[in-house]
Amino acid sequence: MNEKLNSILKQVSKPGRYSGGEYGQIIKDKSKVKARFAFAFPDTYEIGMSNLGVRILYECLNREEDIWCERVYDPWVDMQEKMKENGLLLWAHESKDNVKDFDFLGFTLQYEMSYTNVLNMLELAGIPLRSAERGEEFPLVIGGGPCAYNPEPVADFFDLFNIGEGESLLVEIVRLYIQMKDEGRYSKAEFLHEAAKTIPGVYVPSLYDVEYNADGTIKAYKPIYDDIPTKITKRIVEDLDKAIFPDYAIMPYTEVVHDRIMLEVFRGCIRGCRFCQAGMIYRPVREKSPDVLNEQAKCIFENTGYEEISLSSLSISDYTGLPELTDKLLEWTKDNMVSFSLPSLRVDSFTKELMEKVASVRASSLTFAPEAGSQRLRDVINKNVQEDDLMRAVNVAFDAGKTQVKLYFMQGLPTETEEDLAAIPKLAKDVIEAFYANPNRNRAKQPQVTFSVSPFIPKPFTPFQWEPQDSLETMKEKQSFVGSCVTDRKIKYQHHDAEICRIEAVMARGDRKLCKALELACREGFKFDAWSEYFDYDKWIEVFEKSGVDPDFYANRRYSFDEVLPWDIIDCGVDKSFLVRECKKAYEDQTTPSCREKCSGCGANKLGGERTCCPKRK
Repeated sequence: MNEKLNSILKQVSKPGRYSGGEYGQIIKDKSKVKARFAFAFPDTYEIGMSNLGVRILYECLNREEDIWCERVYDPWVDMQEKMKENGLLLWAHESKDNVKDFDFLGFTLQYEMSYTNVLNMLELAGIPLRSAERGEEFPLVIGGGPCAYNPEPVADFFDLFNIGEGESLLVEIVRLYIQMKDEGRYSKAEFLHEAAKTIPGVYVPSLYDVEYNADGTIKAYKPIYDDIPTKITKRIVEDLDKAIFPDYAIMPYTEVVHDRIMLEVFRGCIRGCRFCQAGMIYRPVREKSPDVLNEQAKCIFENTGYEEISLSSLSISDYTGLPELTDKLLEWTKDNMVSFSLPSLRVDSFTKELMEKVASVRASSLTFAPEAGSQRLRDVINKNVQEDDLMRAVNVAFDAGKTQVKLYFMQGLPTETEEDLAAIPKLAKDVIEAFYANPNRNRAKQPQVTFSVSPFIPKPFTPFQWEPQDSLETMKEKQSFVGSCVTDRKIKYQHHDAEICRIEAVMARGDRKLCKALELACREGFKFDAWSEYFDYDKWIEVFEKSGVDPDFYANRRYSFDEVLPWDIIDCGVDKSFLVRECKKAYEDQTTPSCREKCSGCGANKLGGERTCCPKRK
């Protein structure tokens, strides 16, 4: 294997993707290992190496002496061709052993458009696509991550899913496997039944039958055993200060997307934007203390020498310990020329003090997400920010000498009008005018505002999960309209591919009927569908037609409040009744305050015992 691989590395682009041997990787003695776990990221090495969740779970599994977790990435197209030419199967990064010889193959499902990569990787590994066709000699295939909250479109390809945060859950799954092997009572069927019965957060699709109504909607989910749960409740880590976090980083030999120290400051979100899946599924809010974060940052810096720290969360400026944390970081990062970036800034929490702390080290870019151009539509989506908040935030940036601002918006949101769309470029122009009105502006440079507009995609476990997506024609018309409203060369307009967004909506709200379409797509060579150069919308429509799948049924239909949704088998912690209330409030232009202002009764606090979404609430 190693000899063949080495011989073709010179024939492919970026051989550092495949060479392995990075500083920080974990190698174990196979003779002392009872279970081997291949952790797969279904995209390129550069993207997978940047994922913090994979790094954390890699550490959790490898802290167990008798478990060895290795990494797997999807080879780029040129390497896939060479693999087929040379009879190479997909391998694990550390040992270079074939993935099909492992006990577990786990996929993190971060975005729906990676589903074809999952199937492509199974094919590259020589593993049958469908779980029902895999014998005892093949690894157990596990799925997790945000897309696992609606696992149904890929249910037939996975043996089990872990729902929620996997730090302890993955270890429990592998420990059960080792126990059953040691006791001589292991078979795949027995293991899957036992895991579903005894480990909270485990979903085994093959143990649940799905009945459909005549109109194609779901009638019911029925477990085939009486001793497994009728609904799978997600797992959470209650105390992040005690959660496992790697004090090192695997150092890549080639450039990756996020090659820096990444600190997870908290999980969850207090805001409740009605389109945002992450803001719902990651509840309740749990924070790490500034002392723990500072020590983790120091440790990784000493072990890696990285010169940048990224503070990771859904909304970093909502972290209650941010002032204390930035003070602690500046005590040592300034002298060591280490910068830190603050992504996901909210305009209503961005302050001069924070700007000055960021500006005291190397500059970082500033991005804000108003999401909608008009105040009415921001109220509909429960963004809870005013235009004055944005103007105050950009003026703080202009006071500090910044000249470039990025803004993110969405189109196709429920109740949207043409006036709402026109308000998007107008808001960008207002930012330009604010720059020239600012007496402290950087007069040596011209301002630049870049705004990006993404089509709305209805996602499971959001108040807008029942809403239809715009038709493809309407999405494109709206994109053209927004572009026609841009008349200033200092304003740059970008938009997401409407065709990719439509297929993503189908996958996001799909059921098990999509498995047939995905299998056909794999057989026809679909891969890297999140990459525009490999995505082919017309071919997707052909696959849907051949599979008997109507994409309008999933993307463009308004789901009714009383129908059984494909993801109703999962309990994400947020009550469905709360989501219905929030959807109805959207149509009345009513907002809901943040969890810190008032508990909205979403239900997520039941997952954390004494801990709740609202830190002030006892």
